[in-house]
Amino acid sequence: MQTTSMYAQLIIAISVTYVWIFRYDNIVKEFKQYGIPDLLRNMVGAAKIALSTLLITGIWYTALVPLPALLMAGLMLCAQAAHLKVRNPWQKFVPSLLLLMLSLFVAGVGSGVI
Repeated sequence: MQTTSMYAQLIIAISVTYVWIFRYDNIVKEFKQYGIPDLLRNMVGAAKIALSTLLITGIWYTALVPLPALLMAGLMLCAQAAHLKVRNPWQKFVPSLLLLMLSLFVAGVGSGVI
């Protein structure tokens, strides 16, 4: 289970980093659509990149994993709410939903619940 969790940590971290660094123009458009201010958008991005870094670090220091995974799940839950608020098509919900489930799985394994 630990190996699967490690792969999930990598998937979460790489996905989030890719979207927030290389697809940032798309993030700007989405946050404007949601009516979220630029400052909050930048704070969310910084938090997601920091949490991704902690998830990667958690591969070697497993005690770090549960909290960043739960916080990432919380941010993904907020993403779901934002998609719901603007009534996006279901395809827009899928990426953050998958990352939400992976984050909860990682948190469960990291805390010993799973």
